[in-house]
Amino acid sequence: MKNIVTLFLLISLFACNTSKKDEPFWPPEKAPELIGQKAIADFFSRDDYWLVTTDEYQSIHYSEACTGFGAARFANLTGNDQIIEKLTERYMKVIEDSIPITGNHVDGNVYGILPLELYKHTGIETFKEQGMWLADQQWENPTPEGLSYQTRFWIDDIWMIGSLQTQAYRVTGNPVYIERAATEIAAYLDKLQQTNGLFHHGPGFPFFWGRGNGWVAAGLAEVISELPPENEHYAKILDGYKKMMDALVKYQATNGMWRQLIDKDFAWEETSCTAMFGYALRMGVKSGRLKNKKYREAYQKAWLALTDYLNEEGKLTEVCIGTGQQNDINFYLERPRITGDFHGQAPLIWFAGSLLNNDQEI
Repeated sequence: MKNIVTLFLLISLFACNTSKKDEPFWPPEKAPELIGQKAIADFFSRDDYWLVTTDEYQSIHYSEACTGFGAARFANLTGNDQIIEKLTERYMKVIEDSIPITGNHVDGNVYGILPLELYKHTGIETFKEQGMWLADQQWENPTPEGLSYQTRFWIDDIWMIGSLQTQAYRVTGNPVYIERAATEIAAYLDKLQQTNGLFHHGPGFPFFWGRGNGWVAAGLAEVISELPPENEHYAKILDGYKKMMDALVKYQATNGMWRQLIDKDFAWEETSCTAMFGYALRMGVKSGRLKNKKYREAYQKAWLALTDYLNEEGKLTEVCIGTGQQNDINFYLERPRITGDFHGQAPLIWFAGSLLNNDQEI
């Protein structure tokens, strides 16, 4: 009788835990905390900054900033002060050594998400000043429509502009920043979202490139997580987000991955977009904006598939290299694939962090 009672209690505990977290018991080697730690350890193994110098701007590459941003969030969720200390040391050095961060371009200004995230967890005003300067610079000379002068209608910008202005709102509480993000994204939805819910890479480039759409999905998830429902753009952005999530569920491969060209079943399976889409779906389920179980099943399948592409060094394989716009399908299908690139490491860490705790805010 005692054994029966014990068994009943264990079953009840299992049911309660599953209901509370609403997550499967991941195989030990695929546990989000373990995967996140491996990817962050790889990040810290790289001593040099990824510096970018162009005619338009100088900065640390946006994908490194996105990786550090994800690592800071992950550290907060896991209570890992050591990660925060390492990030603080690494990126305070950027300020102290006057490593150029000039802004003046979406790919340069988005660096601001990293110091703003570090400010949230450390309270160091120098990080806030740097991040807010980049956020405000983005709107120094707005267009007559109230858009950033950096508006170019590349789909990547939904993240590059939206995430930075949302971060500025998070650290200041000033509604002007979330209004900027909403105004910008509403314009991009009108210009680039197609009837199937996905986004062309840009006007005149009619391809549903995986990572480009990944930046959209993640950017929409970031902004809608903070946008007040009474905002005039809220309904449009929520509708665009839901249409996109429905399209992603439709085009997800049976094994859980998404492809280099999302709607082409002959395209190769690509990891950075899979991580971004999984993250965006997870954020919607977590916030209660995506209620159908199909969304939960989609991101769970994505995690189980994606983690098969992580090597022993904590580097994600099958990552598409940086990609401009061309009106040629083969340009996208034949892009080289690399391992350990920050374009893949960053969203892998975002995704891992989002899976850690069903109740705690990202």
